[in-house]
Amino acid sequence: MLICEIISIGDELLNGQTVNTNASWMGQKLSEIGVAVKRTTTISDNKEAIVSALDSALSFADLVLVTGGLGPTHDDITKGVIADYFNTELEFHQDLYDKLKKRFEARGYTFPESNAGQAWLPKDTKILPNKVGSAQGMFFERKGKACIVMPGVPAEMRYIMENSVLPVFSLKNKGSVILHHTWRTTGIGESLLFELLGDIGEIEKYGSLAFLPKFTGVDVRLSVYATSMAEAKSNIQKVEQIILGKAGRFVFTTGSTTLEEAIAKKLIERDQTVAVAESCTGGLLGKKLTDVAGSSAYFIGGMITYSNEQKIKALQVSPELIDKYGAVSEQVAAQMAENVRSICQADFGISITGIAGPGGGTKEKPVGLVYVGLATADKTEVKKNLFGRERELNRERSAHTACQLLFEMIR
Repeated sequence: MLICEIISIGDELLNGQTVNTNASWMGQKLSEIGVAVKRTTTISDNKEAIVSALDSALSFADLVLVTGGLGPTHDDITKGVIADYFNTELEFHQDLYDKLKKRFEARGYTFPESNAGQAWLPKDTKILPNKVGSAQGMFFERKGKACIVMPGVPAEMRYIMENSVLPVFSLKNKGSVILHHTWRTTGIGESLLFELLGDIGEIEKYGSLAFLPKFTGVDVRLSVYATSMAEAKSNIQKVEQIILGKAGRFVFTTGSTTLEEAIAKKLIERDQTVAVAESCTGGLLGKKLTDVAGSSAYFIGGMITYSNEQKIKALQVSPELIDKYGAVSEQVAAQMAENVRSICQADFGISITGIAGPGGGTKEKPVGLVYVGLATADKTEVKKNLFGRERELNRERSAHTACQLLFEMIR
């Protein structure tokens, strides 16, 4: 199995001006052909940093992929540094110069002489054509190890990867398979899930296990390294039996499917519908449920009843109930869910009422207190939640909790 490091060059990647999407895309594509990316490094446009990164990468990796710093301006120093590193000189390629000039002229632009620098390339390199932009890719070999240098512009990098890199290393790496499989859970924290699965060594006989927590739940990812696709899939099936046997009640799907997509699938299968009544989330739950294409098959509608007046007028919540218990209460959440289900003639009614913050809380009802209700024709249940003090996170958690309650009801 080939080992790879990705080196991303650019000050803009370090200061947060640009998000490094290149590394994640390359990692995914390399994994698909069985190349293991063991490290990604982001460095500045600096000669010493580039040399140090190359020394480190070539000390252990079979393949080093470098992106960035190949433009025509003074701060694009990668090509010169790379040429020095591999003890070679830059030479002028008239044919490449002519092609670049014709490309500019064909688009009605004057060819800037600063772009002539793109026709200067290291002597001892294999040129990897770039038909999307002006900076060509470069392929170097040293003691059986490969170093490939590409532009940092995503479209240009992808063109070179797809046409000159992935096909070559897919053949070189034949007989190596990397397969990732993810189980998505909700309603359980990372530490409790870890304890529930028990002896992780039993699972890691078949692959490497990782826990990826988010506020919406915990993804459990298995990475399998095998000599064939059949072996990799067999290992995944063995681990799936273990995970579903111990924590199946918390697993809502596999892969990249969202909880909302899983809900959509179940509701369509069951030919059932849902309506929502929201207060502190201001329509966020309705948005999440309708983010899925085809949601008109199961989503009837919703009401945003932010004020007490609207809860009473539009949602027909009892004013006596609000006076006695307050708008943020188990009793009001229950009636909101029941009434929206009845008004919209849906199979399920979901309600959310709470204090998102940052203000509005009291000692008895602090910021982060949220009640989520779920009503069916037969019963109503309400879940009390005490979230944190961050408004947006409270809203997101509230909407997710509502989705979680619904999924548990229909799974």
